[in-house]
Amino acid sequence: MSLLDALRGGLIVSVQAWRGSALDDPQLIAAMSRAAEESGAVAVRIEGAVNLSAVRSRVEVPIVGLIKREYAGFGPYITPTLAEVHDVVTAGAEIVAFDATSRVRPDGSGVDDLVAEIHARGRLALADCSTIAEGAAALACGADVLATTLCGYTPETAGQTLPALDLVAEFAALAPFTVCEGGVRSPAHLRAALDAGADAVCVGSAITNVDWLVREFAGATDRLF
Repeated sequence: MSLLDALRGGLIVSVQAWRGSALDDPQLIAAMSRAAEESGAVAVRIEGAVNLSAVRSRVEVPIVGLIKREYAGFGPYITPTLAEVHDVVTAGAEIVAFDATSRVRPDGSGVDDLVAEIHARGRLALADCSTIAEGAAALACGADVLATTLCGYTPETAGQTLPALDLVAEFAALAPFTVCEGGVRSPAHLRAALDAGADAVCVGSAITNVDWLVREFAGATDRLF
């Protein structure tokens, strides 16, 4: 069974913490990742080289790895250059997630360069996209997986209703493996994404972002915090 076949029909849990949060600790990220694995996640999505290394030592399921790094004057921040690809692979991820938009990258690389580098290092390339055009372009460059991650987070898709089920369906008709990611807040959303054609669904904040969850609940009280 291939790696992607093992993920098909399953839940990928994105285990990340806000910068400065009490949860922003590699050992806590690793513990939550282990809990996700024990509870049925088929893979985890992890940001940051240190976190990736910590999680790799605690879980056996595949890791979708990325590094968020902002470069002044440039839009892409999810594994935006070849340097971040190297760091993600070195930290032990089997799948490398990267920004697959057409925006200019600080090292001058294109989607084709990123995919080629990921494949040269023996990993699978997951293209974080916002539109069908970006997905088609990423596939043409050899991407193994299309994800809806950036839909709603680029200027041309701002205000898009999430989860982006229409985009999921478009990707599913185009790609051999599609991941719905972004705005999946409930099991019903997950089911809807699978019904729309997603091969796997990635859930983050609704499961692992304690800061966001507590603020949502606390916001329903009359207290100020």
